Amino acid sequence: MSLRFIGIDPNTGQGESPTVWVDDSKSELVIQGWKPDTTTQAECAAFTVPGHAVGIPDNEQVVRIPARMVPIIREACDAAERAELC
Repeated sequence: MSLRFIGIDPNTGQGESPTVWVDDSKSELVIQGWKPDTTTQAECAAFTVPGHAVGIPDNEQVVRIPARMVPIIREACDAAERAELC
């Protein structure tokens, strides 16, 4: 795996650091965020999409990141898309 750091929450403190990377080899985003509270987790798990199982698979996790990181995520999406084209 070759992770490329894209950005960190600009308001990060000493103990919290939502972060975004791009895995260039897989053209994927890697996101570190806050663990959701039980209400958020339950709401996400109950969300239904036709043709998909309900719930959060054991190999997946919901994370929360602040909206102020949208520009960082856009940059990561552009980087992942460029990696896919290479």
